[in-house]
Order: sequence, then structure tokens, then C-alpha cells
Amino acid sequence: MPADLVRLDIIIPVLMYCALLWWVGRGVSWTARLATAAVTLLLIIVVLLFERGWPA
Repeated sequence: MPADLVRLDIIIPVLMYCALLWWVGRGVSWTARLATAAVTLLLIIVVLLFERGWPA
């Protein structure tokens, strides 16, 4: 898979996630917004690690 395509596969969902977080979290406190962002990004990292065959 070309390197440029891999970068787009990562960048586009992150941008969409940031936009969705901003839209949904307009009435939410900053601490709740940061906690939601941290948990979601952790889940994304875990899914990516298992998709790529780690731990092997």
C-alpha cells in the first residue's frame, strides 16, 4: 500500500473525529470533552494495533 494512502487513511478519520467532537461537545465542559477525546483515541490506537497484528 502506498505511503500517501496510509497517511490519508489516518488523517481523514482524525479530522472527522475532531469535527464531530467539536459539534457534539459544544455544550459539554472542557474536562468531559478531554476525557471523551482521550478514551476515544485510546480505543482507536488499540484497534489499529490489533489490526496490524500486534501483539504477535
